[in-house]
Amino acid sequence: MLVEGRWNGDWQPVQAKDDEGRFVRQISSFRNWITPTGEAGSTGEGGFKAESGRYHLYVAYICPWASRTLMVRALKGLNEHISVSVVNPVLSEQGWQFGGAPDSKVVGDSDILNGHKYLHQLYTQVDPHFTGRATVPVLWDKQRQVIVNNESADIIRMLNTAFDHLTDSALNPALDLYPQGLHQAIDSLNERLYHELNNGVYKAGFATSQFAYEEAYQGVFSLLDELELTLSDGRSYLLGEQLTESDIRAFVTLVRFDVAYYGLFKCNRELIAQKPQLQAYLQRIYALDGIGATVNIEHIKQGYYSIKALNPTGIVPVGPQVSL
Repeated sequence: MLVEGRWNGDWQPVQAKDDEGRFVRQISSFRNWITPTGEAGSTGEGGFKAESGRYHLYVAYICPWASRTLMVRALKGLNEHISVSVVNPVLSEQGWQFGGAPDSKVVGDSDILNGHKYLHQLYTQVDPHFTGRATVPVLWDKQRQVIVNNESADIIRMLNTAFDHLTDSALNPALDLYPQGLHQAIDSLNERLYHELNNGVYKAGFATSQFAYEEAYQGVFSLLDELELTLSDGRSYLLGEQLTESDIRAFVTLVRFDVAYYGLFKCNRELIAQKPQLQAYLQRIYALDGIGATVNIEHIKQGYYSIKALNPTGIVPVGPQVSL
């Protein structure tokens, strides 16, 4: 991590832990919002008006949090309005890296905007005394040369509405992933998805006690069983026939489950491929226009299996075969 703007030590996956060995995730540091007119959002300061070509996303295909933002960017028709850079999936001793890395079979993009080698340099460009972890996604303002936001939950919600004046039309009305009548249901489901599934697999994989691991493991599969049952009534999406933010949050974990979390994170009771409703649901979302381009299985496998704390040899398994 960065301490007072200086890189400190090798990259470590366990950000923090509680007294019982539970994995604790870092809170995001930059929380400004892009809005249609540039007024301040629910957090942060104003001055970030939604304009075509002004903003850039730094992401990693390995990262489920970053991939949420890529999904919403695609679904909302924002690919031509917001540019993207993808970091190398293989985690270096200084965290996320641009371009190639030693012995890496897959490479990321170069930082064409700022010319950095590591993502942490982007953070210290904005704040020379930054302390914390340099995470993706990063939503960057090319005009002001600052980080707008690095919290994926904020980013997907602002992308859902901020740019509608650029994409909405009578022939192609803007998709709303957070519709008014479903706010309470979405917020409630999102909370459970985060604690039991999205972060639940990390709590299992990075647990430092048997108790913490088993607690997280049970939470993961309890929710997966519940979602399998929910989808068995024939609905297309988790909350009915309308695609919502909750489906985005669920998909990014489900699509990584069999190739990473099942083996590497010890969430090995069963594969998603063995749960027919969830497998069909996964394929249904993957088939949506633009979503396939946000998923890169090779990046996902190369990235997760490069985590030395979990896989010291760095050997990447050939399987399993996934059907998307």
